[in-house]
Amino acid sequence: MLRRYTNKRVDKDWLNANFPCMMACPAHTNAGRYVALIAEGRFEEAYRFARDPNPLASICGRVCAHPCESACRRGEIDRPIAIRALKRFLTERYGAESKHRVDVNSHRRANQLPYKVAVVGGGPVGLSAAHDLALMGYAVTIFEAAPVAGGMLYLGIPAYRLPRDVVEAQVREILETGDITLKLNHAAGRDFMVSDLRQQGFDAVLVSVGAHRSRDLTLPGVDLDGVYKGIDFLLNVNLGYKFTIGKKVVVIGGGNVAMDVARSAAREVVKQHAAGLQDLEPSAESVYAVATREMVDVSLSALRLGAREVTIVCLERREEMPAALEEIEEAEAEGIVLRPGRGPKSVRGENGKVVGLETLNTKWVFDQNRRFNPAFYEGTESLIECDTIIMAIGQAPKLDFLKPEDGVEISPRGLIAVHPETLMTSAPGIFAGGDCVFGPRLIIDSVADGKRAAIGIDEYLRGQKHPEPIVEVEILRRHAMPPDLLDIVRQPVPMLPLERRTGVTEVEVGYDEKSAMEEAQRCLHCWVNTVFEGYEEDGTLCILCGGCVDVCPENCLELVSLDRIQFAPDTRQHIRDNQECFAAELEGIAADELAVISGSAMLKDETRCIRCGLCAMRCPVGTITMESYNLVPAEATGIISVAAIDAGTQNNR
Repeated sequence: MLRRYTNKRVDKDWLNANFPCMMACPAHTNAGRYVALIAEGRFEEAYRFARDPNPLASICGRVCAHPCESACRRGEIDRPIAIRALKRFLTERYGAESKHRVDVNSHRRANQLPYKVAVVGGGPVGLSAAHDLALMGYAVTIFEAAPVAGGMLYLGIPAYRLPRDVVEAQVREILETGDITLKLNHAAGRDFMVSDLRQQGFDAVLVSVGAHRSRDLTLPGVDLDGVYKGIDFLLNVNLGYKFTIGKKVVVIGGGNVAMDVARSAAREVVKQHAAGLQDLEPSAESVYAVATREMVDVSLSALRLGAREVTIVCLERREEMPAALEEIEEAEAEGIVLRPGRGPKSVRGENGKVVGLETLNTKWVFDQNRRFNPAFYEGTESLIECDTIIMAIGQAPKLDFLKPEDGVEISPRGLIAVHPETLMTSAPGIFAGGDCVFGPRLIIDSVADGKRAAIGIDEYLRGQKHPEPIVEVEILRRHAMPPDLLDIVRQPVPMLPLERRTGVTEVEVGYDEKSAMEEAQRCLHCWVNTVFEGYEEDGTLCILCGGCVDVCPENCLELVSLDRIQFAPDTRQHIRDNQECFAAELEGIAADELAVISGSAMLKDETRCIRCGLCAMRCPVGTITMESYNLVPAEATGIISVAAIDAGTQNNR
């Protein structure tokens, strides 16, 4: 007899800890699901899982900094799953750039609503919000200052990393979602004011202008001819404007400078406007990734423009650099010269033009209080000869179009203050998200901001709270993993040979079907878990045989007597507060009894479990089941349900 539930509570902390790739993704993409489906060859179904929560899936498949991979539990064994590359494999078959595009929104479009929403900025935040708002039934108008949509996707990321036709295809797909109008060359402050939008009948406004202004570096000689700012350089290159560059280029890397500025700015917003909620602060990994990519993108773009020698100067020693190892190796493989552990002292010039950068050796980057406060060794001056210097030291928003009469509060750090959950500003009906609120972050963070802003706008206009996603639970009758699971090595992502990396040719080639399926086989299926729930009426009560302990290949199970377990007061209080989550495990036992009664308990080390399912197969009375968990929108179903999945057709879902 299979026990069915109509209301099963799952502890959120447990869920977060056990499904790290999904929870690490700001948009909560169920990466494990689509990776597992790739392994089975069910590519279209896998694409739907990848694309459904992420309107910029095709772009993220190429340039996402993949926080999901950093969290991947397979990385604790050998190397994480190549989740980003597998997403690209799917979008090339069914995404916006594909000839066989799959419409994942056909069943999601709502009836048209009598509201209009203005989106100021057509970058990832604005596009993501417009996509979701259109599906909800809103009429959306995007005002973009540039002659192209996409924001830094188009203006900041070089084409050799993100082809322009992919950006254009993704934008077209989003514009086809519903009633969305795109107005290019419409700059806030020049062509319209925020107050004008309200007068024109827009019921809500989302400000998502990004951070397109380069930060300044105060150095003697910084005003010499030949000194450029990183973002300005990339904007000119990516828009095809003529840009003269010298033969010897030095790029001053932002690294921890950008990190410090961004984190300080985010802390200011948190301190003043977020009622102490810390989730507004970008992670160090996110800021590192943004700063590193700007530094590498500027350097490699300079090479492609004809520079004979490009040198990166950064404060950190090589082993301290925030860049991922592959980022450093990629740059060096293409000919970039790395000068780590040095800080700029002055720009040398002759006849008004740059001739070199004087540097000092770094003593430390952070002081004893872990604050950014670099110090240098005196008398270690050295000169790097160059005719061009590009400062990749971070980004900042330009918000001078916001006027006092708009009522939008700006923090002392120059960022827009918002409510941490709804993203509404101090002005009712005006929302903001992305880099102009949080400082430079990842593309996927911007996608999540757009989705969060869309919900905030909908709740504001219609006065209805969106319910939290619910947990859909499936009991798997049979569950098996590949027998050689731990022996499969990570498949390298194919790259273009060095001699063919010229101009705007895309450097990464991507997986073919065979390598994608082999890489996907490495997934540990973290959304599947071993559950111990025995019931007397089913005859599935544990008989303490210990078979599951004996068969476990990772030794993550242990059967112990209760007197060996210490139940701290806070543990018992947590059980009291969440009794419905422990109904099966502690049936008929009160929290306070745990410290005094006798008995046995099965302990499981979740971090070591590889979801092989051998314990469930070994259990003679069916106490152990393998259950699959999936977050679904509450609108899709009214209850948390459990369904039996027959292994004959869907063995490894």
